Amino acid sequence: MLSQRKAARSTTALFRLLVESTVMSENADKKVIPIQPVAAGKGNDAQEVSLYEAHKKIYPRAVQGIFNNWRIALVIITQFVFYVFPWLTWNGRQAVLFDLAARKFYLFGLTFFPQDFIYLAGLLMCAALGLFLWTTIAGRLWCGYSCPQTVYTEIFLWIEQAIEGDRNKRMKLDKSPMSARKVGIKTAKHSAWILFSLWTGFTLVGFFTPIKDLLAAAQTFDFGPWETFWIFFYGGFTYLFAGFMREQVCKYMCPYARFQSVMFDADTLIISYDTQRGEPRGARKKGVDPKDAGLGDCVNCGVCVQVCPTGIDIRNGLQYECIGCAACIDACDEIMDKVGYSRGLIRYTTENALEGKYPESQMWSRLKRPRVMMYGLVLLVVLVAGTTSFVMRQPLKVDVLRDRASLVRQTDDGLLENTYSLRLMNTSEETQKLAITVSGLPGITLDGGKVEVDLKPTGNESIVVRVHVDPEQAPKGSHPIQFHIRSLDESGVNLTEKSSFIGE
Repeated sequence: MLSQRKAARSTTALFRLLVESTVMSENADKKVIPIQPVAAGKGNDAQEVSLYEAHKKIYPRAVQGIFNNWRIALVIITQFVFYVFPWLTWNGRQAVLFDLAARKFYLFGLTFFPQDFIYLAGLLMCAALGLFLWTTIAGRLWCGYSCPQTVYTEIFLWIEQAIEGDRNKRMKLDKSPMSARKVGIKTAKHSAWILFSLWTGFTLVGFFTPIKDLLAAAQTFDFGPWETFWIFFYGGFTYLFAGFMREQVCKYMCPYARFQSVMFDADTLIISYDTQRGEPRGARKKGVDPKDAGLGDCVNCGVCVQVCPTGIDIRNGLQYECIGCAACIDACDEIMDKVGYSRGLIRYTTENALEGKYPESQMWSRLKRPRVMMYGLVLLVVLVAGTTSFVMRQPLKVDVLRDRASLVRQTDDGLLENTYSLRLMNTSEETQKLAITVSGLPGITLDGGKVEVDLKPTGNESIVVRVHVDPEQAPKGSHPIQFHIRSLDESGVNLTEKSSFIGE
């Protein structure tokens, strides 16, 4: 028993050492929660171990600069697409509409059917490869500028700053005791957040249900069950993620933060703090030469930490929590201007350039490395293949289904008859006049001749046709035949669909 107890104590001590070293190595600049023993009876060696840092609310400070301007511009562009596009009209219908009930997907002058999902697969492949390529070149620019979590968090921060004030005022308000003024300000902020979130959910549903119909239904709250669910579901998670969880989503929920490191190398452009130039850091009077004071260019103002939306200190090196928003670059450049030092203490650079392996003027020449070329080549192949297929796409789609309930019957004229269902789908914005004929067996006819169809713009129609063949030309078994669909106008449609004729 004594040896077992000693072994248990040794195992516990080893586990504690491993946990403390892991947490301290990943959070060298953060307060590590110590391991506290659990109140227990005599002889109980159990201990409570906390593997997560206690959450502290982050108050990002407003910043001005070139990267902040880019971030604002991309927020405006992405949200213009999201909030405005559902309200645009095209040929008397909603310009962008994914009509799941009718199985039609409208994108301005283009109409897609479920058979066109190959293009969606190609689009997703291009998006993934583009993300990998861009990450290899310049890190997490998607996260810092265009990710919905970043965009909506930025918008919620704008609302918060407009109602509660700047960073210091927000911190002071949260620390102040509850009062009528505090309740009023918080109520106004959360009301604005909730209204914006609900409008966001409403807009999302407007891409799948005509948004003008939704607006008419909103007057009496006469939404369908699915519309109601998705408005409150998406709106609720927008309110939760952008209003409360914020950086926690990026740090703990987003998988991209975890696997991005496999796409980084020593020649990837990353946001870096120039340690050789900045250290040793410390405060000094304005106009003092840092070399005379034995200091580096970093004045240890902490502004780079205050503006960070995830609350990290970039001076501790690249961390997985960094979303690449470059707010610290704008903040540091502003401080450098005030103290009279050159900009670039925090800047976009590569690990090799920062270590002096080559001058920063040669960074762009490092784009010609194997992984960049590989991602670029695969992306180019997918883009070319997808674009070529799309350009050559016919404005008509045809599905031929043979009636399996009655494979073959004999008509009063002694001919063999097979019945087929032809589903015609017009992907263009113009009416198509079509003629349908059949071939493949001697003397084969289609309902005594040819079938003509007028197919409405973006319409689809199912027609039943009967194919007749002399029994002598169609012995027992399956015989290949072809349906020919050609246009009678200037659309240039000329399709051939294969099928089979059953003889007896």
